[in-house]
Amino acid sequence: MRLMQNTMSDTRPRYRERLSPSIRMLVTVALAGPMVALVFVPVGSTVALVVGAVVAAVLVALIVLLAPVVEVSHRELRAGRAHIDVSFLGEPVALTGPDAKEARGPGLPARGWHLIRGGIDGLVVVPNDDPADPVAAWTISTRTPDRLAVALRAARAEAAAADAAPETTTRP
Repeated sequence: MRLMQNTMSDTRPRYRERLSPSIRMLVTVALAGPMVALVFVPVGSTVALVVGAVVAAVLVALIVLLAPVVEVSHRELRAGRAHIDVSFLGEPVALTGPDAKEARGPGLPARGWHLIRGGIDGLVVVPNDDPADPVAAWTISTRTPDRLAVALRAARAEAAAADAAPETTTRP
């Protein structure tokens, strides 16, 4: 009997969330369509309606597609454009309600890196243990702070196990 082993590592993210805007913000942005339509009324009512609808759809699509993404993959945390190896991170703290409000306001670290979005209540604060990095902590908005904290803990544990495991070499 021949056993086969899958040597490919799983590259799917452990956690991925797009911090898309709230419905209220999407409606507000979509209101630009009727305003643009009013400008084109002298050209023709059909043209005005089409242009207004297209402008509203394009603006809503852009605001959703350009929203930052929070992702925890194999050994990396990505929050918007920033990224860091999970081995440099400390124990994540998931916050909601008044604790999250405090952390976003007076408790916000001055030397921290922040990805904070209005309309998203949850927050995860992760200390940065890298002595060469001037950033003390990462503060990240999330709709599911518990899931993000669990994904960070799992990625940290996997990275620590991979760093501690002795490398084996095989001869050709």
